[in-house]
Amino acid sequence: MNGEKELEIARERVIDAISKNMNLYGVTESIGRLYGALYFQEGPLTLDEMKEELGMSKTSMSTSVRSLLELKMVGKVWKKGVRKDLYLAEPDWYQTFIDFFTIKWRTGISLNITAMQKSLLELEALLEDNNVDIHVKKQVIIDIEKLTSALEYYEWLNRLVDSFESKEIFDYIPKITDKKTKKS
Repeated sequence: MNGEKELEIARERVIDAISKNMNLYGVTESIGRLYGALYFQEGPLTLDEMKEELGMSKTSMSTSVRSLLELKMVGKVWKKGVRKDLYLAEPDWYQTFIDFFTIKWRTGISLNITAMQKSLLELEALLEDNNVDIHVKKQVIIDIEKLTSALEYYEWLNRLVDSFESKEIFDYIPKITDKKTKKS
């Protein structure tokens, strides 16, 4: 017994778990399988090599790689003498989480703040309009208070995202250091 089968089983277990949890990242299980497969590779792979590894179509593989690139979970690398694009999984899971978290949350924060600010302007105009019923104005005041409170939350959330981007978050929740390899 040379251990290859056991190694494959151990890796497959992790790849399977990664693929099942990829819905947290808003992507499909097949994209998770691709990331898991790339994670265990010793070096970068071309789309053709990934296609062979996972048995996916080249179109599907290309779409999956593009999704992983957008999430910054894989990167394009250059290798002398290789004309095709090469891709490598981001090995730093802390950085992968930070990139994913900041990309997704910045988008959501921006969308919600824009909608709330626009609605606040409209609600304030209703308050100033003498033709608006007093009962409606009371509801408008309540809505303005709710939206103002929500905007305070989004300001806090922006600061939280900032702490991830600046890595200040690690001052409060330090990385666990691998004592064997002296890596973090």
